[in-house]
Amino acid sequence: MAIAVETFFLDPSFEGTLQQQIQQMVAGGVLSGRFRPGEKLPSSRKLAAHLGVSRITVTLAYNELMADDYLTSAGRSGYYVSKNAPEPPQIAGRASNDTVDWARAIGNRFSGSLQVEKPLDWRSYKYPFLYGQVDPALFDRPNWRLCAIRALGQRDFDSLTADQLDRDDPQLIEFIARNTLPRRGILAKPDEILVTVGAQNALWLTAQVLLTQRRTAAHEDPCYPGLRSILKQSRCHRVKISVDEQGLPPEKVPPGTDVLFTTPSHQCPTTATMPLQRREALLKRAHDDDFLIVEDDYEFEMSFLKPPSPALKSLDKDGRVIYIGSFSKSLFPGLRLGYLVGPAPFIREARALRSAVLRHPPGHVQRTAAYFLSLGHYDALVRRLRDAFHDRRRLMDRAIEEHGLEVAGVGSFGGSSYWMRAPEGVDTIQLADDLRGESVLIEPGAPFYEGAGRVYRHYRLAYSSISAAQIAPGIAKIAQAIQAQR
Repeated sequence: MAIAVETFFLDPSFEGTLQQQIQQMVAGGVLSGRFRPGEKLPSSRKLAAHLGVSRITVTLAYNELMADDYLTSAGRSGYYVSKNAPEPPQIAGRASNDTVDWARAIGNRFSGSLQVEKPLDWRSYKYPFLYGQVDPALFDRPNWRLCAIRALGQRDFDSLTADQLDRDDPQLIEFIARNTLPRRGILAKPDEILVTVGAQNALWLTAQVLLTQRRTAAHEDPCYPGLRSILKQSRCHRVKISVDEQGLPPEKVPPGTDVLFTTPSHQCPTTATMPLQRREALLKRAHDDDFLIVEDDYEFEMSFLKPPSPALKSLDKDGRVIYIGSFSKSLFPGLRLGYLVGPAPFIREARALRSAVLRHPPGHVQRTAAYFLSLGHYDALVRRLRDAFHDRRRLMDRAIEEHGLEVAGVGSFGGSSYWMRAPEGVDTIQLADDLRGESVLIEPGAPFYEGAGRVYRHYRLAYSSISAAQIAPGIAKIAQAIQAQR
């Protein structure tokens, strides 16, 4: 790797010769760790022209650095940082001249909330029961690569390079409107759809548009931790509603609610499915009490046991439901591609807010996804995932029953995870820490609950990221760890 010539500049206040200043720049770069052994320095001619000094000055500086073993020369190929150069000192920390009182300067705080941890090196674990991660053996990499290459072609050059302002890829919008949404019983026009950077971005845009400090948002408990953080940031009044085995009870929505956030088809994290009668009762309650509903319909594609229940928005006659979908769960989490569906006035404001924050999701990502979806690769991938998840589900059922583990909630139509309950006296946060040492990853339930009411007995087991062969021995290790903690 070559060190850019722009890295070097002269300091007019330096007391000493130009040669000494060049020597100090190079030596300082080595000692600070910015210049590493084996990296090539700019040629004497190039550096001299850049600094506006004579070439002999640079050459003399380089020669002195070679004598001190900072540099080495490789004939006509140039100068390199020597492998024998002094190593950067190991300093525990440097003194800071920062005089700002950041505790006082920070006006809004966004850190500190308890979130679900997903180690970046989760693939190195033998038994990863992690939700939302993709088994690389299942993903259709060849066709995704071909679609990405096609999106780089001359015909699609504008989608890659042009600033689309606040607009979305028309091919992707058309697929969502004509293929994805009708499968959920939803009809929408292009001006009622907005592409987002994943479902979490869709939740944030929705909260920012609909909520103020004087409005009240109600949400499920337990719920997706990211939603709780988003609502806290909006500074609205918040009300939590405890869910049961059928999801959110409509009668528990408090008077004065302005916006209700819910996951009716696959409650997060309990996996409960809201029955049709309860959905209709919730919509009637929204009509009578005049509040809006935000429906997060994540993972509806993973319905391998029976067809999914109709989306809440498909039953909505008043235009009160804002619908959120995502391709990240069914394709891969790093894609960060979702969508918002709602009345045109709402989408117009959400689009304007998105434009102010990030303009639009990257054009190349949108066009690649549009090709992958429209050419049939997406449907083929979903079928493959359903078959694989169905097989893994059977293995999970068998192993869980064999080892006497307790299931607290399981999706009635499929999905990719179980909501589990540990025996009395077992702290699943500690259980997760203990299992890491056994190369097992589980998700403690505490982050999904509110404040002091967190339940430490629950945990989530997913089967999207673990191979079928590892399920039974992984469940056995979980059962052994639970017994050891009891």
